[in-house]
Amino acid sequence: KFLAWADTVQNCIGNPLYHWTHLELKRYFDIDETLSPDTAKDIWDICNRKLRSPQYSVRNLLNMQNVKVLCTTDDPVDDLIWHKKLAQEQSDFQVLPTFRPGNALDIEKDNFPSYVACLGSVSQSDVSSLDGLTEALKKRLDFFISAGCRVTDHSLENSFYLPASYETANGLYQKRLTGVSLSSEEAAMYRGFLLTELGREYARRGLVMQLHIGALRNNSSRMFEKLVADTGFDSLNDFNYAPQLSALLNAMDSTDELPKTILYYLNSKDVDMLAAMAGNYQGNSTGIRGKIQLGSAWWFCDHKRGMERQMDALSDVGLISRFVGMLTDSRSFLSFPRHEYFRRILCSKLGTWVENGEYPKDMAYLGKLTEDICYYNAKNYFNL
Repeated sequence: KFLAWADTVQNCIGNPLYHWTHLELKRYFDIDETLSPDTAKDIWDICNRKLRSPQYSVRNLLNMQNVKVLCTTDDPVDDLIWHKKLAQEQSDFQVLPTFRPGNALDIEKDNFPSYVACLGSVSQSDVSSLDGLTEALKKRLDFFISAGCRVTDHSLENSFYLPASYETANGLYQKRLTGVSLSSEEAAMYRGFLLTELGREYARRGLVMQLHIGALRNNSSRMFEKLVADTGFDSLNDFNYAPQLSALLNAMDSTDELPKTILYYLNSKDVDMLAAMAGNYQGNSTGIRGKIQLGSAWWFCDHKRGMERQMDALSDVGLISRFVGMLTDSRSFLSFPRHEYFRRILCSKLGTWVENGEYPKDMAYLGKLTEDICYYNAKNYFNL
């Protein structure tokens, strides 16, 4: 696989994978050579020799990049045993869980009834009603908070919100538990009700709600049958969702129960819409700066052009000075140079504005602004 990648990466001109590969080789292994079939064996040998040494343990890899907080993504039924064990040890960084209750919201999936039963068992709750399910999720949410949780995560795809009363949503929930499938409209009513209830609970507990919007998953049925989900066959959707997103946020904001929220788009056509949408719900009695965030360029937008587009959209209608910056969004312990990639693009953007005469060359302010976007805004926003 490594030799195949060495042969491939030289063809990745303009692709962030080229930049990330060589940043990782430089920052972790002090290798300046570009990866190619000619250099692959030497680079393989150098990297593996270093990886065998104690200095290249996972913890030391994190320390090399000055990681202070690492947030994993976890299901409400997870026991978080390793988070708790790590919290008992002396360390230069924290590993905190992220509450991702997607399986409780994906009512149309075949495994929904069995998942609900599992959640009921883990939380020791009667989940025969929607009230019971909500109580089970609240118990698990408090359990996550006891392990240091600061943030939640939701993937929203297609119809994710229609208004519904408790009676309607509970009827749909119980209907699904009997094995009857729901229409897309019924699923949106259930999901909208539960999302709203969860958002209110997040607000009460001071958690951040992340909404990742716009994935089109499992496109190749052939590869899904061969490799199952999350193996590289998802892409971006192009549905319009501004009205239902506004309705979802307003359902919480109308009672002053909207949590701090980060809005991530997957289709770049939505960036201006979300940048403007965030402004609708910034007002709050607690004085939170940048309460509703336009999230960093995510997934298929996680490249130079995508990051520049996000920064432009945010600056056009909002305050980039309040931006909480980059997230790694990766499963690799070597991925943290992506933050450097982001910082380079941010500094280039700021420098361009200064050189164009659009902002004064105030290095003291620009330096603090850069530090805030790259570190302090996130530290304060997530209460770290």
